[in-house]
This record gives sequence, C-alpha cells and structure tokens, in this order.
Amino acid sequence: MIGKRALRADVMLLAAAALWGTGFVAQRSAMEHMGPFLFNTLRYAIGAAILLPAGHLMLRRLRTGWDGRVIRDGLVLGAVLALGAGLQQAGMVTTTASRAGFITGLYVLMVPAFALCFGHRPTKGNLAGVVLAFVGMLLFVDRGGGGASVGDWLVFGSAVAWALHVVLIGTMAPKRDPTALVGVQFAAAALLSGAVVLLFEPPVSVEWWGAALPVAYSGLFATAAAFTLQFMAQRDAPPTHATILLSSEALFAAVFGWLLLSESLGVREISGGALMFAGALVSQLGGRPGVVTGTGSDPTPPP
Repeated sequence: MIGKRALRADVMLLAAAALWGTGFVAQRSAMEHMGPFLFNTLRYAIGAAILLPAGHLMLRRLRTGWDGRVIRDGLVLGAVLALGAGLQQAGMVTTTASRAGFITGLYVLMVPAFALCFGHRPTKGNLAGVVLAFVGMLLFVDRGGGGASVGDWLVFGSAVAWALHVVLIGTMAPKRDPTALVGVQFAAAALLSGAVVLLFEPPVSVEWWGAALPVAYSGLFATAAAFTLQFMAQRDAPPTHATILLSSEALFAAVFGWLLLSESLGVREISGGALMFAGALVSQLGGRPGVVTGTGSDPTPPP
C-alpha cells in the first residue's frame, strides 16, 4: 500500500510535470518575441526573486542560516539547469512544443544510469516502469518525416542535462532546505543565462509586450512553482521513480500544444499517455530501491 508521504510526493511530481508541460507552450510562444537565453534569464530571475527571500525566511525559522553547502549545491544545480534550459530553449526555435516535450522526456532512459553513479539502485519495478514510459513516449514521435532538425538535437542535448539534474536533486534535496536550494539554483541559472545574452544574444529586436505573458507564466508557474514541487517531492521519491512521473510532461505538452497551438494530437498520442501513466504505477508498486554500498549517498530523512 502506498504511504501518505509517497502519495504526496507523486502528486507533487505530477503537478510539476503538468506545469512544465504547459510551460512548453509558453516557451514556444516566447520564441516569437525574444531570444532563447534572454527568455531563460528573465524566467529564472523571476524564480530567484520569489524563492531567495522565501528561502531566507525558512532558514531563519529552521535556525540554520545560509551555509556553504546550500550555496555550493545550488550553484552546481544552477549550472546544470542553465545548460539544460539553454539547449532546450534554443531548440524550441525550430521544433514544436509537443515534439520538444517528447524528446525532453527521453531523459527517463538516462536517469537510471546516472542514478547508479550516485548510489541509487533502481528496482525491477522502476526499470519495468521505464520501459513502459519509453514505449509510451515513442508514440509521440512526429510522423511527418524529414528526420531530426537541429532544434531536435539541441533538445536531445537538454534531455541529458535534465537527467543529471534529476539525479543531483535526488542526492541534494533530502539534505538541504528545498526553498533555499531552489532559490540559489535560479539565481545561478539567471546569471549564467544573462552572461550568454551579453556575449552572444544582444536583445536588438525584442517585442516586450508580446513576450510579457509567456515570461510571467513561465517564471511564476513553470519555474518557481514547478521546481519547488519537484525538490519537495524528491525528498521522498527516488530518482528513477520520480523521473517516470516527471516524464508525463510530454503528455501535458502534447495536450496543451493541441489545445492552445493547434498542434496535432490523436489516438496514438493518447495511447502513449496511458502507457506513461501505467509505467508510473508499475514503478510505484515495484517498491523502493536500495542504495549502492559504499557510496555514502543514502539520503537523510527530512526533518
């Protein structure tokens, strides 16, 4: 029987995936008005402006204060986040929201390999769930032909970064206050993305009015809210199981791409979504994974 904490973590992960899925629509819309790295700079600056003060208050309440470990872990996560988001957003210039959602979801295959390096051993149920989720995501492949575009490859590169990001969160989040950690992460990602803007992407033709709503939605919901939910959930959910649930963002991206951007969605895509959720269920029923001996990565329980 699924415990309350595990169920709460699953609900948080699905909520984060839904917010990211709708975020693909905002990302695709924003690319009509500004460059990809300026968009990332703004969205993460909004997230940092919200969560750094909240994290400061939380640390004061816990009477721990800021320490080097929170800042160090936040900077590492922020660098990986900036890389993944930058590649993904650049790819969104030339690919669709639903296709980008599918390709991003391929990180479900990469997480078990990364997880082993950090001491998280997937269960048989986890691995069976990965297979089901991957087969489901295959059903989202664009059937228009013509091969992969440059944008597709950039988004694929971002999927590698997202896989590493999920595993790092699974290692760091149980040991740190999630609000402070996410805030530092966003600040680092905003600064790194801003540096790329200054060096390679001068905002000479930005349509600020048209970009305002996508940037605001992405900053508030697909960034601040979604990542906070992910960090809180991964205090109780192992990385392989978490990524199966998070991979459902491909389904949400396809659904909202169809509803809001008139992108195609048919029986094949719906069937794929059903398989993805089946994978999540199989992963949960498969039990919790063990920890690889000798890694020292057994997460401490949250306070």
